Amino acid sequence: MSPALIAYRLLTRLLEPLAPRLLDARAKQGKEDPARVDERLGLASVARPAGGLVWLHGVSVGETLSLLPVVERLRQKRPDLTVLVTSGTLTSATLLAKRLPPGVIHQFAPVDTPGAVCAFLDHWRPAAAVFVESELWPNLILEARRREVKLVLASARITGKTADGWRRFPGLARRLLSAFDRILPQDATSADRLEGLGARIDGHVNLKLAGAAPPHDPGAFTRLSAAIGDRPVVVAASTHDGEEIALVRALDKLADRLCLILVPRHPERSAAIAAALSRDGYRFALRSAGREPDRDTDLYVADTLGEMGLFLRLADVVVMGGSFSAALEKPPVGGHNPLEPARLGKPAVTGPDMSNWAAVTDALVAAGGLAVVEAPWDLPAVLAPLLADEAEAKRMGERGRRAAAEAGSGLDRLWDSLTPLLPPAPIRGRG
Repeated sequence: MSPALIAYRLLTRLLEPLAPRLLDARAKQGKEDPARVDERLGLASVARPAGGLVWLHGVSVGETLSLLPVVERLRQKRPDLTVLVTSGTLTSATLLAKRLPPGVIHQFAPVDTPGAVCAFLDHWRPAAAVFVESELWPNLILEARRREVKLVLASARITGKTADGWRRFPGLARRLLSAFDRILPQDATSADRLEGLGARIDGHVNLKLAGAAPPHDPGAFTRLSAAIGDRPVVVAASTHDGEEIALVRALDKLADRLCLILVPRHPERSAAIAAALSRDGYRFALRSAGREPDRDTDLYVADTLGEMGLFLRLADVVVMGGSFSAALEKPPVGGHNPLEPARLGKPAVTGPDMSNWAAVTDALVAAGGLAVVEAPWDLPAVLAPLLADEAEAKRMGERGRRAAAEAGSGLDRLWDSLTPLLPPAPIRGRG
């Protein structure tokens, strides 16, 4: 056992008595669900169904949503297995409550202390587990391995900074990575970094490229379509601080009767967005206040969770947020998933900061389904022709749709790797 692992286990055991107090403090700050905070201590809030169970884990919104196609594949191919999904944030729990199919269980992930980990594993007894991206918690992983849980690290992503940190503890890194039965990085860069830390690579999978278009409420779509009428619609998707007001100003004179829908990445920023728009004299409606755009409302703030599929379907053109940090002198975000509009055949435009989605962005741009501009004020030159020429906008959207379909084949590779690790399927009797 490496000295770093010995020190980590000793430290977490010493700090474990403080965990309930720290979690209660986080709950008071709105960072934990007070009604479910015991789940973070490994104490389940629901009973475990009988039979085999597969556990899927992602820390936050993007990671857990990328697991939804895996959930669907498990339910389709192995309905005999219970699926447990864990996550670590309130926002992810809220979205999963809306998106997980009936029968799939969600719990908050346990903190990485010996007692919480053992309580969690004692209750759920998973046969196999899939961790997404970079969740390397020593107590959780090594205790699961000790109990012979089959482990997969899928869609693995590791930054240069994180890899440098693990290199300070090479023995611990090798021990953790060797616990996995399969490691499937997102890309060649992460694969090289993981191999440098001692991992065996079993192929490449990026789950954020897999899956179907985000869902929507058809009734809400009908109501909003009627309210908007025949006005052209631009949706600014997953915007961040500073982007909303910059986009509104840039598109102010773009087209007569344009309906601009702002979908902030973090809806809790709604009050700040409203204040900025009011300060500049814009008239707008907030979805969280129960408002819908009428014929006099050209600016709609969609400050709710889980409705991206609805607003993307309303769009004539989509602008990807989180991508204009340099132009606005903001900290880099790295962009958001451009496959979401592409899967719906929507033409899209993004800023240059797409570092988290570089390969996907390059593929969509090469296919002609995504355009890149340097700053918000460059958008009108690209958006105006698309709004004026419906046929060209549809052709661009279709090019994006085809490229998105090609990018989404990683789910099959993951399934091929995961299938041998699952419990044997029950033998069906002859009828």
